[in-house]
Amino acid sequence: MEHALTLLRELGPDARILAGGHSLLPMMKLRLAAPRYLIDIDGLAGDLGYIRQTADEIRIGAMTRHRQLLESALLERAAAIFADAERVIADPVVRNRGTIGGALCQADPAEDLSAVCATVGARMVIRGPDGERVVDMDTFHVGPYRTAVADDELLTEIRIPRRDNSGSAYEKVARRVGDWAVAAAGAAITLDADGDIVDAGVALAAVGGSIACGEAEAELRGAPPDDAVFERAGRAAAAACSPVADQRGSAEYKRHVAGVLTTRALRRAAARAQRGQP
Repeated sequence: MEHALTLLRELGPDARILAGGHSLLPMMKLRLAAPRYLIDIDGLAGDLGYIRQTADEIRIGAMTRHRQLLESALLERAAAIFADAERVIADPVVRNRGTIGGALCQADPAEDLSAVCATVGARMVIRGPDGERVVDMDTFHVGPYRTAVADDELLTEIRIPRRDNSGSAYEKVARRVGDWAVAAAGAAITLDADGDIVDAGVALAAVGGSIACGEAEAELRGAPPDDAVFERAGRAAAAACSPVADQRGSAEYKRHVAGVLTTRALRRAAARAQRGQP
């Protein structure tokens, strides 16, 4: 890792990190990116490819492959939203090589794992010349294709808080299997001893606006986990997003889908929380 950081410092902004390659290489083929240097960090997979549990967090190394996220029994128990999302990301060839760190640093507006991490309140560990710093997703995701990771820094770890009586889920509509989303929504719910929603996370992908949807989250906190509340939150999510029309559909259609998917994800997240299964 220190060697990679040294190279980033020496080569400057003309260098790009190559992890799994499934975000950067297609952009290079389309001439949307033309770095002078590629720093291949595949050799760091042994150090940064892990999923671990601590007393209060789940920690995921930035070089963890999509396939590892999909097959992790720990994530299936504690943050099932990851498995939901991984089942609809690309295809097995991509999932065998692509990494969570590469996906997050690409910051594509339709990228699934950014919405997943925002939903569960993940924090990003960024390492640079001055050591490590930890930021939340609001700080990390600056905008389309832009993150808080500086030219001489590396994303090294994703930290997810562990919560009892919680559940999470992800819903996505795409034109074909494994495609970028027309719209997607993630939801996470934590219940108190009385069965009401004490905390919630809602995030959207591919429909513009902020990733995390505070308007929908506000409709949920302190409310019972029932369909009326979920539909209200879905309407709030639809109203808060700002999709644009393209080959995947009109803005009105995408807004409608975002609301419907939010409601569906909330129902599934609540069912998992009520069963005592994250």
